[in-house]
Amino acid sequence: MRILITNDDGINAPGLAVLYKIAAEVAGKDGEVWTVAPAFEQSGVAHCISYTHPTMIAKMGDRSFAAEGSPADCVLAGVHDVMKGRRPDLILSGVNRGNNSAENALYSGTLGGAMEGALQGIPSMALSQYLGPANYTAEDPFDAAGQFGADVVRKVLAATPDNPSAYHLFYNINFPPVMADDVKGVRVTTQGMRQGTNFSVEPHASPSGRRFLWAKGGNQQIQTEAGSDAAANLDGYISVTPMRADLTAHDALAALKGIE
Repeated sequence: MRILITNDDGINAPGLAVLYKIAAEVAGKDGEVWTVAPAFEQSGVAHCISYTHPTMIAKMGDRSFAAEGSPADCVLAGVHDVMKGRRPDLILSGVNRGNNSAENALYSGTLGGAMEGALQGIPSMALSQYLGPANYTAEDPFDAAGQFGADVVRKVLAATPDNPSAYHLFYNINFPPVMADDVKGVRVTTQGMRQGTNFSVEPHASPSGRRFLWAKGGNQQIQTEAGSDAAANLDGYISVTPMRADLTAHDALAALKGIE
């Protein structure tokens, strides 16, 4: 198996090293793992692409490249340049340092890489490690992802149905904020919504007196509805959420028929 990996934390992020090990295990001894990752951190860029300016790319090592762009840019670079003529069988994005459950999924560059892979017609998954009191200060906060990542990826691949839509599936996988020994299992979930929390901005003044706004996240320990991703994660389970890039609100179509 030929696997392309990327992330949004940058090519030197520890989570990417964890993902490489996961990918190598899934690919097998006769497989290949290729890395195309952002040269610098790209957290929060979602599915953006560098449409109005070129992306510089540099070879960092054997099958390893850094690109000055977003995770989606990296997938485009991997599929259409670095691996041209050797299309990957699977794209993995992550392992993100922090969860991409619930509304975080909408901002996530990690998911943006997986989404672009799906738009290219390639099986794709985003992997993220939830952080909390039980693992945030641990020597290896990625312990759960490292121990269970390859097995979950294999199981999801084996269970993926034939694509019934023009928009291919991709998967949002979040590992719970506990150490590996405390992981309870896997749950297939919906995308949740943390009630009463959201991103905001906080103003600060620079030494020169200029005013800047820093984006600020909300409380990540808030439960979401039963059966959804963050609820499963906070209960100690790995969540697997199937997704598509189709943004149509299908439940609202009938109500709008009257305007035709």
